Formats: sequence, structure tokens, C-alpha cells
Amino acid sequence: MTNEPRTRSRRSVLATLGIGSTGALAGCLGDGGPGIVGDPEYETGAVDDADGEERDPEEMTAAESLAEQEIDEGVTDLGALSLETHEFVLEDDYRGSTVQGVVEHTGSDRIDTVEIRVRVYNDDGDHLGRYLDSTGDLDGGQRWEFEVILLEAPDDIAEYDVTVLGTPT
Repeated sequence: MTNEPRTRSRRSVLATLGIGSTGALAGCLGDGGPGIVGDPEYETGAVDDADGEERDPEEMTAAESLAEQEIDEGVTDLGALSLETHEFVLEDDYRGSTVQGVVEHTGSDRIDTVEIRVRVYNDDGDHLGRYLDSTGDLDGGQRWEFEVILLEAPDDIAEYDVTVLGTPT
């Protein structure tokens, strides 16, 4: 049996660094890192008398091309992002059912990505879908007005919840 010195491959070093970085961004360092506060908290919103017509096929095609549904796995709940307002708004065009509001960046460091996530539910509380809006490069003190396009018909939506997430610089 020989006692040869152990060498680490570049692959194992990179894997270790990747796991450590992921843990730090996920808030596993105890202090939460740069404003990271853990799992997102959703605020509930009501849908009052959303009496509107369904989109025609052309309007649905336009709405589907603009409705974002793929989440960014790199975003997390940041204490520096504040969901100031949000409400269900029924637009009288291809956008149809939307959730609109304002996010404020109360910190001082720039945030690379800001993402709004909206989950919609029917009268029975069944989850119908998840939609989002996002922007980049939000400086400290700035506000961002968002609009999330929902693909469900207004009559199908009874309630929604919303959260704001981000990626620090």
C-alpha cells in the first residue's frame, strides 16, 4: 500500500464551488447573504366581478406570445424588494385578465433580475396556472410597474396570489 498524495480534479473543485455558491444564494449561510430572506411569501388578491369576454383566437395568440410562464430558478426572496400594490385588472384588449402593480427596491445595491410570480385559482380553490413578469437592473430606490398577463378567462378566476423575487448583483 502506497501513500500517494491525493489530488483533486478540476471537476471536483468546480463541483464543490458550485455547491457552496448555491448554498450561499439559497440562504444557508445563516445571515441570509445579501438581503436574501428565504422562501417567498405570497400575498392574496381578490378578483371582484371579473365579468368579461374570453379572448378570440387572434387575441389569445397575442396574449400567449406575451404571457410569461417559465420561472427563473436563480431568483429568491429579497428583503430589499417590496410589493407596494397589486390588483386584478381586466383589460379590454388582447391582454384580458392581468395582475398589475408596483414593486419598490428599498435597498441601495442594484438588483440584476426582479420577477413577479402570480398564481391563479378558481372558485373551488384549484390552482389554474402560474404567470410572471420580470425586469432587469433595478437600482436602489427605483420603482417598477409590472403587468402580468393571465391566460385564463376572467370568469374562471376567483382569486390570485403574488410574490416578488430577485437576483442580487
